[in-house]
Amino acid sequence: MSSGAVFFDDDDRVLLVDPTYKKYWNLPGGGVDAGETPRAACVREVREELGLDVSIGPLLVVAWTADGPDGKLFFVFDGGVLPPEQRAAIVLDPGELAEYAFLPPERARWRLSEPQWALMVEVLAARADGVTRYVELGQV
Repeated sequence: MSSGAVFFDDDDRVLLVDPTYKKYWNLPGGGVDAGETPRAACVREVREELGLDVSIGPLLVVAWTADGPDGKLFFVFDGGVLPPEQRAAIVLDPGELAEYAFLPPERARWRLSEPQWALMVEVLAARADGVTRYVELGQV
């Protein structure tokens, strides 16, 4: 299982991070540890990756992916809009992330794999209509 959050700036641009160990960019987040809830993992991962202690909002999407022999579950929570002082306080974990950017969703598409983009479409729709979604995707 993995867990992450979608964050926005005041211009409705989405926050993406560039993992040092993957080809494509992603939402901030990571693996759920044994005995940890997906929400707790999300809070921990955001703190570790971005250096931010923030409130995490509602669950937006649960996605099953074809990663690994048995598949994998991704939980995406609403991180909301980061105010300027929180955006300025972002400190990346250099062992995991090379950089970050706030991008309009249509530009974010080109930094994501096809399954990640399909997930992002569902995340944006869930946030817009307030309805949690379940989706099944290929390998991310």
